[in-house]
Amino acid sequence: MFEGQPQTELDAILKANNEFRQLYYRHKELDKQVLDAELGVLPIDDSTLTQMKREKLAAKDRLTRMYDVLHH
Repeated sequence: MFEGQPQTELDAILKANNEFRQLYYRHKELDKQVLDAELGVLPIDDSTLTQMKREKLAAKDRLTRMYDVLHH
């Protein structure tokens, strides 16, 4: 998600900001679950998968906004 950013900056924000850290790891967890569901490893219904994708996108949007504010 922050591939173009220096890892040291991301690490500093993760260490210093609890809200950012929790949201970042929640996004990673959702990303893995969505991938597993799409691969058929995690059996869930379409409605649950859609909700997980929405939550993941909302987390990404929030993280991006937080990163921009914290970084500048």
